Amino acid sequence: MKPQTQLVLNYLKTGKSITPLEALNKLGCFRLASRINEINNEGWPVNSELITENGKRFARYKLMA
Repeated sequence: MKPQTQLVLNYLKTGKSITPLEALNKLGCFRLASRINEINNEGWPVNSELITENGKRFARYKLMA
């Protein structure tokens, strides 16, 4: 698993959810959707929720229990 993917997985394992902007600011991850796809391919189920704020749409990801 790539180091950045492992960072995202470790963050999600704490029970927190993450958005692309949070991933960029907290983890330096520019391509969160790609990292989430890699995490899913490793067998970790991740739930995504589409959110609209101020006319912008983005996903919030959370590890499923």
